[in-house]
Amino acid sequence: MLKIETQMGKIYYTEEFIKNMVALSALECDGVVSVASKSSKDNKPNINSGVKVSIENSKLNVEVFIVIQYGIKVSVIANDVIQKIKYDIENNVGIFVNSITVNINGIEIDR
Repeated sequence: MLKIETQMGKIYYTEEFIKNMVALSALECDGVVSVASKSSKDNKPNINSGVKVSIENSKLNVEVFIVIQYGIKVSVIANDVIQKIKYDIENNVGIFVNSITVNINGIEIDR
């Protein structure tokens, strides 16, 4: 649980909520095909199975595993994902994002 204190009171966020928000933010970026699971052994059907979050001193650390579309520069996709996640979390939830790591788990080729 992540607790944020405001003037009006306290807000509690579950890790699951934050992971879902990160996964949805990543999927909104052009060139991202899917959020992949952290390992090939992981067969979870959840949208957030490719997201890890940790909280240290009220700062959020995010690690996301994605599959990208072939033909788009990897650095451009990764930067877009980082900026989108940071913007969505900080503006919609109010949590400071300390670090975001984007891992490319695969490339999908259109046939």
